[in-house]
Amino acid sequence: MDVFLLSRLQFAFTIAFHYIFPPLSIGLGVLLVIMEARWLKTRDPLYLEMTKFWARIFGLIFALGVASGIVMEFQFGTNWSIYSRYVGDVFGSALAAEGIFAFFLESGFLAILLFGWNRVKPVTHFLATCMVALGAHFSAVWIIVANSWQQTPAGHHIVGFGTGLRAEIVDFWQVVFNPSSLHRLSHTLAGAWQAGAFLALSVAAYYLLRNKHIAFSKATLRIALPVAMIASLLQLLTGHASASGVARNQPAKLAAFEGHYPASAPADMYLFGWVNQEKERVQLGLRIPGMLSWMVHGDSKAPLTGLQAFPPDDRPPVNLVFQTYHLMVLLGMGLIGLSLLALLLQFRNRLSEQRWLLWIFVFAVLGPQAANQLGWASAEVGRQPWIVQNLLRTRDAFSPNVSGGELLFSLVMFFIVYALLLALFIYLLNDKIQHGPEERTSMEGHRA
Repeated sequence: MDVFLLSRLQFAFTIAFHYIFPPLSIGLGVLLVIMEARWLKTRDPLYLEMTKFWARIFGLIFALGVASGIVMEFQFGTNWSIYSRYVGDVFGSALAAEGIFAFFLESGFLAILLFGWNRVKPVTHFLATCMVALGAHFSAVWIIVANSWQQTPAGHHIVGFGTGLRAEIVDFWQVVFNPSSLHRLSHTLAGAWQAGAFLALSVAAYYLLRNKHIAFSKATLRIALPVAMIASLLQLLTGHASASGVARNQPAKLAAFEGHYPASAPADMYLFGWVNQEKERVQLGLRIPGMLSWMVHGDSKAPLTGLQAFPPDDRPPVNLVFQTYHLMVLLGMGLIGLSLLALLLQFRNRLSEQRWLLWIFVFAVLGPQAANQLGWASAEVGRQPWIVQNLLRTRDAFSPNVSGGELLFSLVMFFIVYALLLALFIYLLNDKIQHGPEERTSMEGHRA
């Protein structure tokens, strides 16, 4: 059994499962702030009812995110010990900051958000909601900083020798503001806002189709639709900015995104296709000539670095990167179109009449999740064969003393446990949705 392959599969599986939950908690955090702000402004019990309902959903998502995240981080030491030693100084600083400035902030105020409704003043409760949302965003900041450093290392020097080499921070702020961190952070946050908004839209559409909680659902649509539209457009804009950064800092990854092989030539943009890696060309594809060059340089004739400029051993798995990237873009454009159509119908007060569109929204909750997973795959696989760009190869980073049998056993156990956790999550989420929001909350007992 290939220990290296099993280590990669296990980490990919655990992080893919974990990544279901943080985007939802970040996106729902924004919606909770908006909903509770509306209640404070209008004192309409509908918005209090709405905030309480989504706070319960948030609590469930937060719990699963914490449980799956802890397991994922342990693998740095068990399966990737050489990597952990190499990046420990850098990653340790970022993860410590995430724990202190993000996790403690979010979890510290979460109890007030969930259980403080009749125990603190409304303004104090709203402050707690804001802190929970802010903590969720701070968590993304530090995780993206750590991951972006792997993509574009900065603010460090290499110490030690032989197998004891490691990166050591010399400028913490260069690590934080490494060349890719801000672009990747903005793109990730927009995807998280999109995930939270489409979850709310899915539930509201389901209630309207079942002719239940009509006022609640229409009010949810009025809040979540603009957030979905803004987040979807931001995904497009931040994705373009991120791709421009990839062109400067990781040209092999950008070339893999579009299957661009010539060492230096104008690059086309493909709508779809299949990369033949042996013949080094895209087959069965539909392309826009020179479009990638134009998007990067503003000139369709400008040359871009292609995969032939790199040794074969330094190229990522091109077809996998190509397909995941294009599927992500396709989903992103579809979500923009869906949000725009729904907003137009909402403006004309006709959205709730379009049952076919409501059914699409019920299942569209999977769209941002799939796009987030595909985007993560294209970004991480596109960096290969480097686990730290141009410094440490992935094959040189795993734990050499872990056996294939141990990895296979743990991978199977992870699969079983995570399948049970996912089933439990879906069951509890469905139970809360079926139960629905509580009846209109009386203002009595809630301190003014």
